[in-house]
Amino acid sequence: MVEAKTRITSVKGIMESSPSGNECLVVIHGHDLGRKHELSEAVVTLGREPDNLIVIDADSVSRNHARIETFNGFKYLVDLNSTNGTYLNDAVAMREQLTSGDLIKVGDTIFKYLAGSDIEQAYHEEIYTMTVTDGLTQTPNKRALMDFLDREFSRARRYGRNLGCIMFDIDHFKRINDDYGHLTGDYVLRELAHVIRRRIRKDEIFALYGGDEFCIVLPEAEPNGVLEFAETIRSIVENHVFEFESERIKVTISLGIAHLQSSMEGPKGLIKAADVKLYESKNAGRNRVCA
Repeated sequence: MVEAKTRITSVKGIMESSPSGNECLVVIHGHDLGRKHELSEAVVTLGREPDNLIVIDADSVSRNHARIETFNGFKYLVDLNSTNGTYLNDAVAMREQLTSGDLIKVGDTIFKYLAGSDIEQAYHEEIYTMTVTDGLTQTPNKRALMDFLDREFSRARRYGRNLGCIMFDIDHFKRINDDYGHLTGDYVLRELAHVIRRRIRKDEIFALYGGDEFCIVLPEAEPNGVLEFAETIRSIVENHVFEFESERIKVTISLGIAHLQSSMEGPKGLIKAADVKLYESKNAGRNRVCA
């Protein structure tokens, strides 16, 4: 089957758009992570064929997929009738003017477009962001999660307060990828992260632990409150409409809960305990919470 098109979550630009002629694309998700492509040519082509200026060797990418062209000092993203489409933030792109901070998705590769007077600073800031943020879901990554847990674990121990941890993953996620294609799987991950992120407070963290497994850490939350929150998250996902290229995908999650115990030597013990409960949830039939 032909893999469906995909959408991406928009993010705030690093700086205002400027027709400075000083622009680049940075790979924030996919092969060659962190690579910077200068946009110094009037026309820069992207595609699977080796004669493109930016070569993306993936089956989901057309031979000549898209181009970035200059007009009146500004850059425009142009789709070249690609099979799976070119996406600018959350929309299918035909010919769209670019603004610094825009995300461009070609196949399973995501680029961030950077422009402005201090492109090197913007690039280095983006590289730092990549060390603590997952490029696909725009959520904190495992490194950021463990840094947060190190601090909160010590603080909870010091002041004798609870620390709740919720681990969850998507039920039958491999089946979604197999049935609908990996581009659809990417959409499900991004959309799920977007839906849940709105429920997270400033003193909490919602992070991608790995693959399709996520973690939420709730400092100072009472056990009943953590359980109620986990059930709310489960219900929100179950009732949310995941629709991708006119195809509705049924998505549910299984969740496991753990709380700080005196026997735990460190943050990894808390995650392990929540992971054990997650697998209890999966073994009990999925789409449920185990605490």
